Amino acid sequence: MIYPKRQLIVTWLAALLAGCVLHFVYEWWPNAVTALFSPVNESLWEHIKLVFWPFLGAALVLNRDRPGGARPWLLVLPPLCVLLLGLGWIYHVTLGGEAMWVDILLFVLIMTLGFWLATRFSGPFQGVKWILPVLITIALALLIGWFTLYPPEGLLFRDLAAVGSWLPLPC
Repeated sequence: MIYPKRQLIVTWLAALLAGCVLHFVYEWWPNAVTALFSPVNESLWEHIKLVFWPFLGAALVLNRDRPGGARPWLLVLPPLCVLLLGLGWIYHVTLGGEAMWVDILLFVLIMTLGFWLATRFSGPFQGVKWILPVLITIALALLIGWFTLYPPEGLLFRDLAAVGSWLPLPC
């Protein structure tokens, strides 16, 4: 799909700003509704909300008058979240990194990659195979909600700011 460059850049900047603001929304207004959209702690899992919701919003804004236009964006969204988890795991858990500038850089690079990848597809986007990205995105949204309200045990869901981020080394 073709998007006006200015519209794409403005939407990208708005999505980045939205992700930055979302990081603090739960801290400002702690309740169950804001918890669904904003990280409730510094776990790796909670931080996918910073990519998921702004990217989804950008996809819907950019494609509001384009039937099926959001499908490539929905195809890109789950791998972006997986990439954020993977890079976050490597940086925080494996390497024990704690620099905020690295987190911000990863966020900006992942969002930029998402916008770039989503604009590489061209239509038409029809058929059963294009329902799959929609279903995966819905499933991911449901998992975000479920794991926010009922976080399981595990390092992926643990507040790394409270416990530290290093993996225990085998003796």
